[in-house]
Amino acid sequence: MTGQHHIEIDTSKPHPARMYDWYLGGKDNYPVDEEMGRQMLALDPRVPVMARVNRAFMHRATRWLAGQGVRQFLDIGTGIPTEPNLHQVAQRVAPDARVVYCDNDPIVLAHAAALLRSTPQGMTEYLQADVRDPAAIIDGAKKVLDLDRPVALSLIALLHFVSDTDGAHELVNRLLAELPSGSYLMMTHATGDFTPEESAAATEKLKAAGITLALRSRTEFTHFFDGLELVDPGVVVVPDWHPELGEPVPGQDDGVIPGYGAVGRKP
Repeated sequence: MTGQHHIEIDTSKPHPARMYDWYLGGKDNYPVDEEMGRQMLALDPRVPVMARVNRAFMHRATRWLAGQGVRQFLDIGTGIPTEPNLHQVAQRVAPDARVVYCDNDPIVLAHAAALLRSTPQGMTEYLQADVRDPAAIIDGAKKVLDLDRPVALSLIALLHFVSDTDGAHELVNRLLAELPSGSYLMMTHATGDFTPEESAAATEKLKAAGITLALRSRTEFTHFFDGLELVDPGVVVVPDWHPELGEPVPGQDDGVIPGYGAVGRKP
């Protein structure tokens, strides 16, 4: 990653990746992120648990997919690295796994060197691109992944920042259209189904800070899997997806975690 000698990071506005880092206890965030993080906590004290639950889902789903023989992963909206990251989980099961990470946040780019420690047999690459530019993502991914062989597309805690008017469904369909039969979509998404008042307040606060929050119902989330074969147990609240494949997150049972997770296979 040489040549990235100067990276512009806007610290005047909160950023979801840095807020997520703050929730996880990381150091790669700024006062503006902590301030918005605290405002979200005041609305719903389970937000840090939700962040950890999403990470834990990614670990479990990656283990499951690697166990099914998937050897290629495209992770969009990677966020700031928190170990173990997706490539570490996949390569523990399959040392020859190839992983492409993609994010549009410069602070993630600054940490890309930490992401790029692959096994000798596998490969890890980092791509700076926006989820709203699927053509750039596919072009970059093709340099590392063989798109004639199955790929797991990972969209963890990402699409609730992309509204329908910004083309969330078209983006998913466009990405999946490039992937062959036997590929998978693994996804989590926040919902307002269980906490409508807090969710509406959070949406307004984030909107004022320039962050879109497009919470979706269970039915709306399930539509992202149209045309795919849902892996058992289907669409569930995030901690309920194959809990036997990982460790429970402390606090995940203190009330319903307001988010859904699922994995679907492209026939």
